[in-house]
Amino acid sequence: MDRDNKVSITVIRRLPKYYRYLEDLLRKGINRISSQELSRMTGFTASQIRQDLNNFGGFGQQGYGYNVEELHSQLGKILGLNQIYNTVIAGAGNLGQAVANYKGFEDAGFKIISLFDKNPKLIGLKIRDIEIRDVDEMKDYIKENDVKIGIITTPKENAQDIAEIYMKSGIKGIWNFAPADLKINNEIVIENVHLNESLFTLAYFLNNSSDYIRE
Repeated sequence: MDRDNKVSITVIRRLPKYYRYLEDLLRKGINRISSQELSRMTGFTASQIRQDLNNFGGFGQQGYGYNVEELHSQLGKILGLNQIYNTVIAGAGNLGQAVANYKGFEDAGFKIISLFDKNPKLIGLKIRDIEIRDVDEMKDYIKENDVKIGIITTPKENAQDIAEIYMKSGIKGIWNFAPADLKINNEIVIENVHLNESLFTLAYFLNNSSDYIRE
């Protein structure tokens, strides 16, 4: 989608929430919704919702609101959810297996086609029919299977080595769960999910509730 202005990261991070609520509305058979109703559901103001969506074009009609199916479809395209992403996981421990076991990722278009690990006790096992392979095979496997996304669920000390393999293999995006700040080249998009930092933030707000702002 061509735009003259760059959309703020704050707006982009709200889009998945809109998409999720619209998906729930579709399941309930609701075809139309106003920005005020969407505001009550999401916690964002109606004005904020309209401004967010206007960054990508005019989806609503005055006096009618939003067509739920159309808006859901358009947000899916904006988020890139109208295609399939072959995905691999490096690190087949508890966290890696939990990610592989979650079918919702595949339903959204993120197809996990293999896990990799260096533990010989895990190699050859299957998680939801997805085979765990030797990490030494990962570089060639990624190249041969048009893998776009690499997930890292390894311990911190192994994460950068995995990132290096991903970069050399042609991976386009990294979803990093390891508690490490990785050095990545400019051609790759990385999204960090540092679970401990999120938990530490929760602990802070438990003890400083006046600072808490509900998202």
